[in-house]
Parts: sequence; C-alpha cells; structure tokens
Amino acid sequence: MYPSVSRWQRQSTYCLFVLMCLICPRPNALAGQSQDEAQVRHSVEAFYKAFNSHTFDRTPEFTTDDWNHINPSGGWTRGRDAVLAELKRVHSGFLKGVSDTMESVSVRFASADVAVAMVTSRVGTYYLPNGTKHENERQRRCFIVVRRNGRWLIMQDQNTVIGGSKP
Repeated sequence: MYPSVSRWQRQSTYCLFVLMCLICPRPNALAGQSQDEAQVRHSVEAFYKAFNSHTFDRTPEFTTDDWNHINPSGGWTRGRDAVLAELKRVHSGFLKGVSDTMESVSVRFASADVAVAMVTSRVGTYYLPNGTKHENERQRRCFIVVRRNGRWLIMQDQNTVIGGSKP
C-alpha cells in the first residue's frame, strides 16, 4: 500500500495524529467557552445593575430559585424569595442610594455547567443600623453560577469586606 513508508512510521504518524487531536483545543470549543464566559459575566453584571438601581424585580432572569446569599456579617439567607426580601429590606434602609462599582471580575469554570466568578468592587459610603460608618470600602464577592436550561444563573454568592480597604 505505502511501499516507501514502514509500518512503524505509519503507526507513529497515526498515534501522533490522535495525540494532537486530544491535546489541541478545537476552535469551536474555545468559542463555546468564550460565549459561556460572556453569559456568566452578563449574569454577574445584572446583579450589580439590580444592586445599583435598588430594584430586584428581574432577578429570576439571572438567579436560580434556590439562590443562597452570604452577607459580609456571615448571615446566610437561603432561597430566592428570602434573599430578595433581605435585599429589599437593606436597600430601603441603610443601603438606600449606595452604589457598588465593579473594579475587576474573573471567571473560572469548575465544570461545563458550573462557573466561579470573583468580583472586586468599591462600595459607596453607608452606615450600618448600629451607626458604624463604612466609607470607600472595597469588597470581594464570590458568585457560583450554574447552567440551567441553557442559561447561566447565580446560585450562590458570598460578599466579604476586604480588610484594610479604607484609605
């Protein structure tokens, strides 16, 4: 069949071809990941848009119904309805008019259907109910974002004040 090519050369070439197919990313696979990352970022940005507008009416578009929220004080609220009730309460109280501006975001994929988004942001001045002033504070929020029914939705978030963030 191939008189000038030895059997060993054919097998080596075939093995090299198979190995390259396995380790080299396919262009459409990378495009899919980029599209997924853009959708994860869109959900996270939708959260910050809702935060800054102080309305959370569109949360079903970017959160799961079993969304969990851990606030900077360590409080853990479970389920979208309970999280929304908490957010509406604090945004009509001590967070009324306060903005949270994203400074950076990074996205990592734990699997094809789970992403972790880390956001560093700067929060405007606010006073806790006990009178403690928070000014020019930086925070870090970790979002767990899952793909459900073809959409990337926030399933959990945890918000932490970055120590020493005051100027």
